[in-house]
Amino acid sequence: MPAKTVNDIVALCKRRGFIFTGSEIYGGLGGAYDYGPYGVELMKNIRNAWWNSMIYSRNDIEGLDAALISNRLMWKYSGHEASFSDPLVECKKCGARMRQDKMRDPTKCDNCGSTEITEPRAYQLMMGLSIGAMADGAINAYLRPETATTTYVNFKNVLDAKPHKLPFGIAQIGKAFRNEISPRGFVFRMREFEQAEMQYFVNPSDDEKYFEMWKATRLAWWIDTLGIPAEKLRFLPHEKLAHYAKAAVDIEYEFPDGFDEVEGVHNRQDFDLGSHTKSQDEFEIHAKVLDNKDSTTKLAYSDPQSGESFIPYVIETAMGVNRAMLAVMIEAYTEEDLGDGKSRIVLKLKPWLSPVKAAVIPLARNVPELLEISNNIENDLRKLGIGRIELENSGNIGKNYRRHDEIGTPVCITVDHQTIEDGTVTLRYRDTMDQVRVPIADVPSKVLEIVKQ
Repeated sequence: MPAKTVNDIVALCKRRGFIFTGSEIYGGLGGAYDYGPYGVELMKNIRNAWWNSMIYSRNDIEGLDAALISNRLMWKYSGHEASFSDPLVECKKCGARMRQDKMRDPTKCDNCGSTEITEPRAYQLMMGLSIGAMADGAINAYLRPETATTTYVNFKNVLDAKPHKLPFGIAQIGKAFRNEISPRGFVFRMREFEQAEMQYFVNPSDDEKYFEMWKATRLAWWIDTLGIPAEKLRFLPHEKLAHYAKAAVDIEYEFPDGFDEVEGVHNRQDFDLGSHTKSQDEFEIHAKVLDNKDSTTKLAYSDPQSGESFIPYVIETAMGVNRAMLAVMIEAYTEEDLGDGKSRIVLKLKPWLSPVKAAVIPLARNVPELLEISNNIENDLRKLGIGRIELENSGNIGKNYRRHDEIGTPVCITVDHQTIEDGTVTLRYRDTMDQVRVPIADVPSKVLEIVKQ
């Protein structure tokens, strides 16, 4: 079968209700997508897996869900207001606007090939807001362009609510917004996207140890939890570091068009807490920060043994949830030749990741006896609390199998006339298409066994 492409995934997402174009009936909006019935389930499962690994599997990380809209001053002192920008160029011939560092050839327009390109200018990526009855409409707030800064300003709140010794972390999952010049790659680069970030606060003397620890931990999560093959992932250290960074590395996945970033691990030193803390002159801050006269709170850590008060270093892990979903779908997408000119598309997701955990399918449509048994099986499976269960009553067994292959449903339960006679049903397995007859009473335990894989 031909190699998979992102276009294959786009077509599947639209056809099967994973992802739709945002505002589609009005022509859409670049860089905005809506997640359909199966997309929200897959995203939820990825979120839950990340949250479980960060919060429920550890005792040193706390959760946070910060506001999407925040005070302008927060982004002033983080440095975003002055420098969070991309180099924008414009084609003088066709008017196309492009991000210079992402052009195929910086001297030629990606759209028409013209060499008449303007000089680059800084293009602000943050989306400014005028909150309240501002007389002049001046920007006094921003939609957050990342989750991290909203974590830093809550450092003391979290530490006061749940005291920790260093090292400890704060994790959150949520939306962020960037006014991208040229959104691309389907949901890879959007103007509204979702991040899963964790900031791990450490003693400056331990920063290198924990940077290496989190590099290894996060790579292992992609392999062991999401099921991405190790050979499809790699580390790419940053050749040029931001002024505040001591070390930075991307975890990249091999998309159909080549390797690209899905997560970053960064040693940000004391830049972030140092930027936002009150009384900066009381602390030895190693990173270069703006002189902050507006903060009302000291964002320092007091060592309970030595009594020393200092600004911790931050080791950050930052994952794009939308990118994780895209990588998972690309990896799972399979086209199989079934012989006799027939083929099928199947999404071979890990069963626990699948949007639908099981489908109950009566062989014939609207046969009261079959429908009653099917409803009972569906209800029993719902009581397991394992996720979405579907009942299909269309009567076309072949089409239902193909539909659930494409959704990624790991098992279908077929109820037929033999079921009425002997109380057995057919389990049809997604990956192998094998069919096994089992008693109705065994169905819940069989499905549980499958979903745990």
